[in-house]
Amino acid sequence: MSKNQDLFERAQRVIPGGVNSPVRAFRAVGGTPRFIKRGEGAYIIDAEGKRYIDYIGSWGPMILGHGHPAVLEAVTAAAREGFSFGAPTEREIELAEEILKLVPSMEQVRLVSSGTEATMSAIRLARGATGRPKFIKFEGCYHGHTDALLVKAGSGLATFGHPTSAGVTPGAAQDTLVLEYNNVAQLEEAFAQHGAELACVIVEPIAGNMNFVRASLPFMQALRELCSRHGALLIFDEVMTGFRVGLSSAQGHYAGLIPGFKPDISVFGKVIGGGMPLAAFGASHEIMKHLAPLGGVYQAGTLSGNPVATACGLATLREIQKPGFFEALSAKTQRLVDGLVGVARDNGVPFSADCQGGMFGFFLLPELPQNYQTVMSTDKERFNRFFHAMLDAGVYLAPALYEAGFVSAAHSEADIAATLAAARSALK
Repeated sequence: MSKNQDLFERAQRVIPGGVNSPVRAFRAVGGTPRFIKRGEGAYIIDAEGKRYIDYIGSWGPMILGHGHPAVLEAVTAAAREGFSFGAPTEREIELAEEILKLVPSMEQVRLVSSGTEATMSAIRLARGATGRPKFIKFEGCYHGHTDALLVKAGSGLATFGHPTSAGVTPGAAQDTLVLEYNNVAQLEEAFAQHGAELACVIVEPIAGNMNFVRASLPFMQALRELCSRHGALLIFDEVMTGFRVGLSSAQGHYAGLIPGFKPDISVFGKVIGGGMPLAAFGASHEIMKHLAPLGGVYQAGTLSGNPVATACGLATLREIQKPGFFEALSAKTQRLVDGLVGVARDNGVPFSADCQGGMFGFFLLPELPQNYQTVMSTDKERFNRFFHAMLDAGVYLAPALYEAGFVSAAHSEADIAATLAAARSALK
């Protein structure tokens, strides 16, 4: 038995499924999860000492790679001062100021410990600010595992969602309307039927949990216009895309395409914590004044603004603002994506791919999908064979066809070349 197999059997005796987050169990692709011992730059090393080129990057945060010297120095210094106080620190202010400097749509921000906590709080804030109960989400977008978000589409636009998880009651799902991503006509119809009751629409502007699917320009324009017309708030879930697809995040990308565009509430995570548990949500003063202790919308957290996590996030944000950082990262990611498309074409394999900044995705489909249903039409068994061939060759991709990938500043041209060589062999 391999060391990874031994650890997995041991883990299953004390942890449900042997993992603390389901996708890590390799249930979608089969086989034994790799138990990671350490990370070094663009690589992770498993319990058996095998090194992999890492395209997961802790699902997005490791934009600088593992063990960046400036981040290590900041975290070590912070840890020496204390792990947690349950009281305000100056570093919380510094991180908030840094985020707000880069996100002009927000005037205030509240720090929390996870993306799930941030999205849950953002929806509660939208309900409290508008006095309305209902909201829209989209099939294939993941916003955390709170009850009202673990919902699938009902039988029609007049029917609200149904739970997708045991333990979620119909009552928790009754105010959630689930629509098809990039479907403008369906969105217009939903607002026509329910506009007066809608507190908000929450959306991943570039979805990373049905692989990489970007919102079309007409869809994004419709979202903004309909929310404004009906008095609903537009929530951008940038837990994954925030400071990952560009220094101005996904909302900056769409603001460049739609004059005057901005969301009402924004949610961030991943990169702003640099790999530690940290997330945030923010909006204008007018919206944020509804949040306790100023207003009636309650939110609290013992570890919110943790001094070691804020040190990690602050050091990361300062590094990615250095001149040329995103130009280099974007070019590197584009070379990887173009190379994969070329290798697949040479081998006659249906393949499409897309990227933005340091985030990418690929599909074993001839054209880029626009919604969850199309993503899930991918040949799963073929993807699983490709995944394992790449893993055997030392390339660690997401162990599920519905997850995006991530490139870091630590990936070298040699890493990209090695990845493409492995793909060439795998696709044959």
